[in-house]
Amino acid sequence: MRNAILALAALALAACSPPALLSSVNRLLPGDNGARRVAEGVTFAPDRGLKLDVWAPRQSGRPLPVVVFLYGGGWVAGSRGGYAFAGSGYAGQGFVTVVPDYRLVPSVRFPAFVEDGALAVKWTRDNIARYGGDPNRIAVAGHSAGAYNAAMLALDPRFLREAGAPAGTIKAAALLSGPYDFYPFTEQRGRDALGAWPRPAETQPINFVTRAAPPMLLATGSADTIVNPRNSRALAAKLSAAGVPVELKVYPGKSHVDLAKSLSRPFRGSTPALADSASFLHRVLGE
Repeated sequence: MRNAILALAALALAACSPPALLSSVNRLLPGDNGARRVAEGVTFAPDRGLKLDVWAPRQSGRPLPVVVFLYGGGWVAGSRGGYAFAGSGYAGQGFVTVVPDYRLVPSVRFPAFVEDGALAVKWTRDNIARYGGDPNRIAVAGHSAGAYNAAMLALDPRFLREAGAPAGTIKAAALLSGPYDFYPFTEQRGRDALGAWPRPAETQPINFVTRAAPPMLLATGSADTIVNPRNSRALAAKLSAAGVPVELKVYPGKSHVDLAKSLSRPFRGSTPALADSASFLHRVLGE
């Protein structure tokens, strides 16, 4: 049965099917330590029509660390439901996990999708205690465009400030396969999402590194041809030079998609991205 499910998952990915199908396959396999979706379709930005889901592990009777996971999709695609496998995966590692939607190109451009993420972080700080999470131990995580959004939230304090969240709300970040230092924009998605901003330097996470940045894990695949691994190496070097705790993980031979799909149960062994990021976040946030 498991082999048949894995074959179905492989077929789905080979056919370039959306992550939602991977999430559907993910539900068919046991695991993730009893993680479950405890809230679905919670509105966090009524004026923008934005909602989020909350995933939680088995409760231990004490507040748990929190991850706000931002999905990828080149700023043009993605949904919280499609990335249920990521919510379940991080919840299975002991985090109360929030997976919010954000507005997409072409309906918006930078910085709207980062601002949406900031509102999700504020909602999390204000409300996560009712789901067993600790509002004083919030991290952001993400893959690809979601890793970019998370990096901007962690590094540029104006986004949380304008959303009404206190400085220092984000205590750590675990970022997978993200673009952080990619101007000038050489591909269409970057131009569409960020190219209209009149001050391009303000679109690049690497330009906001200071000693105040939270500890970060940066993971990438050496065979990533969608987001050059140079982005992770450059940001890691800048953080290290500023005295910020940072871990860089480069997985040999792994692609851009490999890191995302390894958050799901069918492909959990394809990279150690989930285990590595969970271990890092537990060290920083506490068990």
